Amino acid sequence: MPRFSVIVPAYKVQAYLTACLESVLSQSYEDLELIAVDDRSPDACGEIVDEFAARDPRVRAVHLARNAGLGAARNAGTAEASGDYLLFLDGDDTLAPHALRAIADRLKETGEPDVLVHDHALVDRSGERVRAAFTAQLTEQGPAPFRLEDRPGLLRVPAVAWNKAYRREFVERAGLSFPPGHHADLPWTYPALTVAESIATLDRVCVHHRRSGGELLDTAGRLDLFDQYDRVFAYVDRRPELARWRPVLFRRMVDHLSAVFTDRDRFPRGTRAAFLRRARDHYRAHRTPGHPVPARSRLRHTVIRLGLYRTQRLAELARGLARRTARPVVRLARALHTAALRLHYRVQRCLPVREDRAVFTAYEGRGHGCNPGALEEAFRTFVPHIRTAWVARPEHHHTVPTATRRLRPGTAAHWTALARSKYLVSNTDFDRRTVKRPGQVLVQTQHGTPLKHMGLDLRERPAAAGDLDVEAMLSGVDQWDYLLSPNRHTTLTWERVYPGRYTTLPYGYPRNDVFQRATSEDVRRLRECLGIPEGSVAILYAPTYRDYRRTQRTTLDLERLLRRLGPRFVVLARAHHRHGGPLVSPATGRVVDVSDHPSVESLCLASDALVTDYSSLMFDYANLDRPIVIHADDREAYEAARGTYFDLRSFAPGAVARSEDELIDIFATGHWRGSRSTQLRSAFRERFCPYDDGRAAERVVRHVVLGETRLPAVVPLAERHPVPSAAALDRSPSATVPRPASHTAVAETL
Repeated sequence: MPRFSVIVPAYKVQAYLTACLESVLSQSYEDLELIAVDDRSPDACGEIVDEFAARDPRVRAVHLARNAGLGAARNAGTAEASGDYLLFLDGDDTLAPHALRAIADRLKETGEPDVLVHDHALVDRSGERVRAAFTAQLTEQGPAPFRLEDRPGLLRVPAVAWNKAYRREFVERAGLSFPPGHHADLPWTYPALTVAESIATLDRVCVHHRRSGGELLDTAGRLDLFDQYDRVFAYVDRRPELARWRPVLFRRMVDHLSAVFTDRDRFPRGTRAAFLRRARDHYRAHRTPGHPVPARSRLRHTVIRLGLYRTQRLAELARGLARRTARPVVRLARALHTAALRLHYRVQRCLPVREDRAVFTAYEGRGHGCNPGALEEAFRTFVPHIRTAWVARPEHHHTVPTATRRLRPGTAAHWTALARSKYLVSNTDFDRRTVKRPGQVLVQTQHGTPLKHMGLDLRERPAAAGDLDVEAMLSGVDQWDYLLSPNRHTTLTWERVYPGRYTTLPYGYPRNDVFQRATSEDVRRLRECLGIPEGSVAILYAPTYRDYRRTQRTTLDLERLLRRLGPRFVVLARAHHRHGGPLVSPATGRVVDVSDHPSVESLCLASDALVTDYSSLMFDYANLDRPIVIHADDREAYEAARGTYFDLRSFAPGAVARSEDELIDIFATGHWRGSRSTQLRSAFRERFCPYDDGRAAERVVRHVVLGETRLPAVVPLAERHPVPSAAALDRSPSATVPRPASHTAVAETL
């Protein structure tokens, strides 16, 4: 008995059928049977099926006596199937590489559910693949398996057969079969999901589905849609336990009918009114009284319920007219606004530079933080006569101190500040339209010690460079007056990959000053604010951005990690600022997503150890002299796509894990804070933390603003005493879990 029976109906798909069958037979998971059903296709599909059957014993060819349609062909394949699970592919679809391996692993992990729902990508006529927009419904976070009432959003995933795996015994027990007709997936999918006792999801593209295009629906196709929904509701009505799903399926039907009706390209001329009349009759026949319609859907329901064809037509004409007239008006308004701002900026550049003004920003408009944030505070401390302003998008204004003026990017006040402030401070480039005037001082702080390739070195890495404009980058570098550096490696790298006439200030990174000033009380307060239970070991997990990945979902199973380590451990999951969303969704239990927390320095102080991969955060975290563990399961791929300046394995800040099991083992055995890890961290600190003694921001302000040459001496590493972590204060034996069988001013700053 094979694990999977893959059923492929074939009708007029001779151009794609070979690729479809080969995508199944070339899977790395080989425990399968492929049942190819020739639906009496008039082209070469039957011959192709026979050729594959003769070549590979896993292929079974089924030839129908007459063309019976998609549903009947699938039923014929199901009757021949002997696998534990059934999968369906259309003849022009393909399985993604290693898809069956991923499905098999997820089925085993979730206890052999009745139905597994996976993701897919749509393939257009040019061959371009676009992932479906239902990823949030397929998250693997949370309990699994589950029932549909726990995740009713799965009903919004396309109601098709080929994005799921079905346990064959469940299909037989539920009496599922495909009816005849164009929309045969509907009476199969909805009953399968509603009656399944266990469901799981797989957030991975397993099928590449070729779009059929917006072909016209003939009369049979239009009427078939109503017949299929009749079958869906007939199935529900035969099972009283499914009655609660009737109003939900009714709303899905109305949404479907409305979507088809409003797609004018799919209707022959003069047929839409008749379709709407039939939809009105269906609405009245299947509506469940007593269930209110959501506000956002009331217009659709009203049009369908009353058959308001002329009203819908007038609404479409009004929307079309509004779109045609609004776009030119909006473009004109934007052009006038842009021209006015440019004129304003030019006028402001003719006015004197204000010696008592400084403007700061970080990460192109994010909140107050990083090196510019620490310098802004130092300006207010050491040169209080200089008024500071912070450029940030409105959603980040709450992070800006009340003593600092808030500026919104792209406003007249923003351009005034750029034109007339003497000091401009950022960790990325300012707007490319910014012109640095004589008398202005631009301080480029950067935001990390470079491990991955940067600047000019990205020219050799097109996957990472993206749309890098080298000339624009070098023009921006030409405006720098000062560039900050925390160590010799950074200085040598920056001056080579960002060549310019600026002055390098090897004074340390201002953002790390807080590590030397924080107290145990600050750490306690931060952990309390983050909800970290007393006595817990908090692991800060902060992976970097992957240029070679389309999605940034972490491959590390944090829930499994915590299950293996026991209840004392918690994880603070921090996404890279380019990620644009949470690292884990939704965060559950002892996994706390802190991607939106305004201060990564606060998270470092609150944690007991750092787990990262190639993130520059490791160089900053080393200043705390706390354990660092590297999880580098994709080192070859990352180095090939981005490149690194040195081999992290040969000069690591602590233990290095090449897999999830090795990472678990490092923490389970206590190696994460053992003597060898301490030795590695000590050597790492000596190389990369020579200047971060808590006074970096002060040195920068005294040199750049006050012009002082006699600056505070750097405190040697041996004389620095950063605040210890909570775990370091408690060395009880319970801090090590059993090895698995298998492998005050400071508070305001934070």
